[in-house]
Amino acid sequence: MRASKGEEGTGSGFTIGQIATKTGTSVETLRYYEKFGLLEAPERTSANYRLFSQETIRVVKFIKKAQELGFTLKDIKQLLYLYNSPTADDDDVKAISLALLRDIDNRINTLNTMRSSLSELVAQCAGKHPVKHCPILNALDV
Repeated sequence: MRASKGEEGTGSGFTIGQIATKTGTSVETLRYYEKFGLLEAPERTSANYRLFSQETIRVVKFIKKAQELGFTLKDIKQLLYLYNSPTADDDDVKAISLALLRDIDNRINTLNTMRSSLSELVAQCAGKHPVKHCPILNALDV
């Protein structure tokens, strides 16, 4: 899909600032993605300006959606590789996703344990005694 007139840098690509605006990311983030190997190095003009393709916008949006689900940049790099591999199947994608699900479940369990413990301590605290008698602080002072 071709961008409308005035949206592209020189008619053959987008500047890093335009990519940042179109994807809601910062220029620094895009540079980091490029350095990390998530984005291909852009073409350069005769004036040495870097011009990114329309595909870069799709990839950045893919990265952002994957991050919203909790995938790490390392995971996302693997997912992008698999997405672009003509011989890959979804077993590897599922394995990466299942590992993330296990991690999320572990974090939820840890947070539930933390919540339960803190909730018990809060219930024991009347909130009307001198600090030295506070069950919350006393539990922390082991």
